[in-house]
Amino acid sequence: MTTYKEIRGTNIEAVASDPSNPVNGQVWYNTTTNVVKGNISYGSGVWATSTSINTQGNGMGGAGTQKDAIIFGGNRSPGNNFTEKFNGTNWTELNNLNLGRNQLGGAGTSTAALGFGGYQSPPGAAANNETELWNGTNWTEVNNLNTARFAMAAAGTSTAALSSGGKAAPAAVADTETWNGTNWTEVNNLNTARFQLGGFGTNTAALAFGAFGGPPNYVLTELWNGTNWTEVNDLNVGRWGSGAAGVTTAGIAFGGNATPQNPSTSNLTESWNGTNWTAVGTLNTGRNGMGQAGTSTAALAAGGELDGGPPYILTEEWNAGNLPVTFDVS
Repeated sequence: MTTYKEIRGTNIEAVASDPSNPVNGQVWYNTTTNVVKGNISYGSGVWATSTSINTQGNGMGGAGTQKDAIIFGGNRSPGNNFTEKFNGTNWTELNNLNLGRNQLGGAGTSTAALGFGGYQSPPGAAANNETELWNGTNWTEVNNLNTARFAMAAAGTSTAALSSGGKAAPAAVADTETWNGTNWTEVNNLNTARFQLGGFGTNTAALAFGAFGGPPNYVLTELWNGTNWTEVNDLNVGRWGSGAAGVTTAGIAFGGNATPQNPSTSNLTESWNGTNWTAVGTLNTGRNGMGQAGTSTAALAAGGELDGGPPYILTEEWNAGNLPVTFDVS
């Protein structure tokens, strides 16, 4: 059997922390976590057009995987309480939210999801703290967020979710709350208050990035360790209202509203490898406010809008093969 040293010309290196820029195929032993890790990278990924949603919209919540997802709420006509499910081929309309709202957070799976916050029509209406639980068939009202807001970063599952940032009239907030399946609890805030930010991960390990509100908010990235937020490496290109999928060691940010500093950001995709953001394959149609689901290697982007234009029905699927990812090989 061929050994690692015969392939790479060196033994597996023992290090106290993960390398900041590992090369493709590199393997190391982290003496702090006592875990063997490696890095692999194949290509830049491709977005492919898929089946359109039934009702055009933007500002929707989303949950699930690329081939088994739901989107709900959003700016949709004639109402903003729609729920649709994707089975990998088609979108099917399901039972509506009890309270229709736009720019709400979403977490979980297609059969066990959480929808929280948002605002009701018309645009500019007061933020909402409503939380609803999806069981695969119906939405049920459960305990509310402590701070009503919309356009927050969302992460986690239907029993362990995270809501961070957002807008609570009249301004952006830094508030972070965790959901334990029954109640929301206020925990330590983001370092910088902002809204229209993207997020992915779990309620104990999450990433929040980008935002509306001008430099430096457009590019800011913060990492949540279950207790505190820490500023880490910025997005390469600032944007707000982007889609997001993944975990804190392997995620993607896609689309987002163009900023004055970067007028062509709306179709860009960047991958996160746990340390840095890297530009990868672009969306076929640039937009923001999409319903989203999936992982860093297989994500879904549904609906959205472009710079205040009418909502789309477009759906695109992201297939990366493998982006730069640091993984546990022990």
